[in-house]
Amino acid sequence: MNTTTAKAVSESASPAASTDPAFASSTGTPVKVAVIVGSNREGRFGPVVAEWLLGRVRGHEGFEADVVDLAEVDLPTSLSYRPSAEVIAELAKVTPKLAAADAFIVLTPEYNHSYPASLKNVIDWHHGEWRAKPVALVSYGGISGGLRAVEHLRQVFAELHMVTVRDTVSFHNAGALFDDEGAHRDPSVAEAAAKGMLDQLHWWAWALRSAKEVRSYGS
Repeated sequence: MNTTTAKAVSESASPAASTDPAFASSTGTPVKVAVIVGSNREGRFGPVVAEWLLGRVRGHEGFEADVVDLAEVDLPTSLSYRPSAEVIAELAKVTPKLAAADAFIVLTPEYNHSYPASLKNVIDWHHGEWRAKPVALVSYGGISGGLRAVEHLRQVFAELHMVTVRDTVSFHNAGALFDDEGAHRDPSVAEAAAKGMLDQLHWWAWALRSAKEVRSYGS
């Protein structure tokens, strides 16, 4: 694995490259994707990667992007079926965005070989909002590029009846890859990886949304 630049896990052709007329017709209805910035740590590097990622998402035909920044959400770690008014107000910042999304992109760092508590917390506060939707995973970190966090998240999302797309984008030694203005110093490989991942995410979002229009999941 290249430890100094982002790369796709797979070099295989993306499903979204299909010339199927049904897929082509889906571009008329954008896929609503929620980009979740998973770290709320003080001094986090996440916003730099998030801005780069959002540029790729917004430049990809067929997506309508919204952002859920967990640094702006203050949810308690003790879950409740009867949340207080204060917790309900915090949930109102994020729950409608998750419910409206056809798909998700989760941006995660790697802390101690896994993903941050802020991300697990927002996952656990929700359930139906995740169900039968696809999620793409983008990670950053040191030499591992956050890939251990990604593999942990795959297990969690499988339990929630989600589809994780195979290809990822990972930034190894992330701090060295971006300049002081937040621009990637050598973006060609990262951009190719992002396009492949987004193509797959769009295909799955379209396929699952179309299927649920015909038959509700689990029925």
